[in-house]
Amino acid sequence: MTETQVGTALSGVGVSARRPDATLKVTGEFAYASDLWLDGMVWGVTLRSPHPSAWIRSIDVGPALRTAGVLAVLTHEDVPGEKFYGLDHKDQPVLAIDQVRYQGEPVALVAADHPETARRAAAAIVVDYEVRPAITDPRQAREVVRRQPVRVGDTFEAEVVVTGEYEVGMQDQAFLGPESGLAVPAEDGGVDLYIATQWLHVDRDQLAPCLGLPPEKVRLTLSGVGGAFGAREDLSMQAHACMLALRLNRPVKIVYGREESFFGHVHRHPARMRYEHGATRDGKLVYVKADILLDGGAYCSSSPAVVGNAASLGVGPYVVPNVRVEATGVYTNNPPCGAMRGFGAVQACYAYESQMDRLAEACGLSPVEIRVRNAVSQGDRLITGQLIDSPAPLAAMLRDLEAMPLPAPAEKDLRALPGGVSQTTHGESVLRGVGYGVGIKNICFSEGFDDFSTARVRAELMAGEPHVTVHTAAAEVGQGLVTIQAQIARSELGVEHVTVATADTAVGSAGSSSASRQSYVTGGAVKAACEAVRERFKGLPAREALERFGPIEETREFRHRPTYPMDPVTGQGDSHTQLALCVHRAVVDVDVELGLVKVVELAAVQDVGHIMNPQALEGQIHGGSAQGLGLALMEEIQIRDGRVLNPSFTDYLIPTILDMPPMQLKILENPDPAAPYGLRGAGEPPTLSSTPAIAAAVRAATGLRLTRVPIRPEDIALFDTGTTRGATDGNRARSGRG
Repeated sequence: MTETQVGTALSGVGVSARRPDATLKVTGEFAYASDLWLDGMVWGVTLRSPHPSAWIRSIDVGPALRTAGVLAVLTHEDVPGEKFYGLDHKDQPVLAIDQVRYQGEPVALVAADHPETARRAAAAIVVDYEVRPAITDPRQAREVVRRQPVRVGDTFEAEVVVTGEYEVGMQDQAFLGPESGLAVPAEDGGVDLYIATQWLHVDRDQLAPCLGLPPEKVRLTLSGVGGAFGAREDLSMQAHACMLALRLNRPVKIVYGREESFFGHVHRHPARMRYEHGATRDGKLVYVKADILLDGGAYCSSSPAVVGNAASLGVGPYVVPNVRVEATGVYTNNPPCGAMRGFGAVQACYAYESQMDRLAEACGLSPVEIRVRNAVSQGDRLITGQLIDSPAPLAAMLRDLEAMPLPAPAEKDLRALPGGVSQTTHGESVLRGVGYGVGIKNICFSEGFDDFSTARVRAELMAGEPHVTVHTAAAEVGQGLVTIQAQIARSELGVEHVTVATADTAVGSAGSSSASRQSYVTGGAVKAACEAVRERFKGLPAREALERFGPIEETREFRHRPTYPMDPVTGQGDSHTQLALCVHRAVVDVDVELGLVKVVELAAVQDVGHIMNPQALEGQIHGGSAQGLGLALMEEIQIRDGRVLNPSFTDYLIPTILDMPPMQLKILENPDPAAPYGLRGAGEPPTLSSTPAIAAAVRAATGLRLTRVPIRPEDIALFDTGTTRGATDGNRARSGRG
């Protein structure tokens, strides 16, 4: 029996293997980080700044200390080690020292025997602030995080030229499980932290210096993660819980409420972008100029990588011989921004795809045709000069998408119209539009980052049966990684009984559960460790080998091919590991009187290289598309003068099951020869292309330019509903019974 046949028979690679956590999550029995409990534990609470920018004149903790049940109150003076941390640059204080730079910045900590007691005590702390003007407009920012140009060619004249200015609002990851964790002091003077995170080892490496401890005395174990999407890459309550636990020599639990969660993690960078596209009369691109401004907020976080992605992918998956791109990230007094699904590439994708639609209109071509004529393919180069050395069948993907059947006209059932059961319309003011979007996303970390993962695999007999244990530090954040690791072990070793151990820092780093990288990098490490174990089987079946040799354990690291930093002047360089493509078609119904939009259907074509788990893959495409829909139509953290106006799920709107439409999917398998199993990371690409496709469909229905997402009702309803808005007959049709 071949390895592939073994894998299929044993729920290995390529099969929709059942998730080991599925039943517990469906029944509500799964233990998330907020469910952690230990006898004798106390509760920690964070006092946060109400101001986006202010000097701290003094902090009086006396009233909090006098509150019955309070055990400790800590400020920056109590930080036992280094006072600053950060993912890319150590610029963020553990607790504010002499100033605050954004609303919600942590100022003091309280531990008490009850969470309500801790909250009341925190509110009693008296902080004397000297409020100062806040810099909230990124165009007025004085400090730059990173500026990355891309320069190619010298021809910037063309027969057809279209320009546009575009804006993307601040999106929140909106995970359902709030930040939470439990810190437990250890007998050796260290601390054990049970935490919902995306990156155990980098958490540890930031924490240890701040706690004044060697890394080996800061041990992290992954607890149940209720979603992440990039927001858990940065520290939140980790250092605070550990400080309190070490001070009190007692376990300390911190759990954020929903409002505090909005202040306690990074968000998607808002963007302002100006683009100019030049082309021949038949639609072939001659040049692109782009100026991309990203608001990084108060601290650095992962802004440098976001800027790099926006610059290198700033014109999309199109052949462009002449390029002038300038991507810049700046500091402001807005909330810190960092990683969110598709970071950097999402913002640019909305702008360049909007431009491609304008170019199609100017050249008299369809939205699909303009993209096909300029689509990259294997053998072409990115604007950074990097060769696309694996399949990239973008033109064929677009033709496949165009050929998919369109949904039927709107039903007479009012629930199928914008506004739904609210009966805001009977169809008389509803117009239908169709739009397309294309996105290209880098997979794994880029620009020379030492991106690797470690896996330990142990095979042994248990109750007479071969059993395999896979141990990595890779964070399962809901994407199904534990399932994939077990599938790989079954395929490689031909053993049905596989356990994936809880992720922790007792094994080597697996890097972050971000950048769509874990199936590639940790999957590669598990595969390599399994191959090493199989070699020690000496060609014998697993049971016979283990009976003869006893338990077999191997540890392996896996690194993808090297990447290199972008040139700081020209932007040239092989900066990315792998590239993934997804294309979307959106069909929307728009009530042009009330500005309400219903997404009727999304269709998508994505090349994933090799399908590891069909059901999990479809879930990733659906989920990424849902977040793109949210950015297109409803999701935005509203900021006024640096203050968050809507830190709740009452006022920050995310798509529900009633907002997500049916989806048609076509999944292609064109293997990447450099990747394990030929796979391509699949989680992020759908988030890119769904947003511009939906925006394009709304434009097609209304004829409005709509240069900002999310599109708000007032962006549509404040305008005349006549037919002089520039929509083409091919993309616009009246819907419903009107």
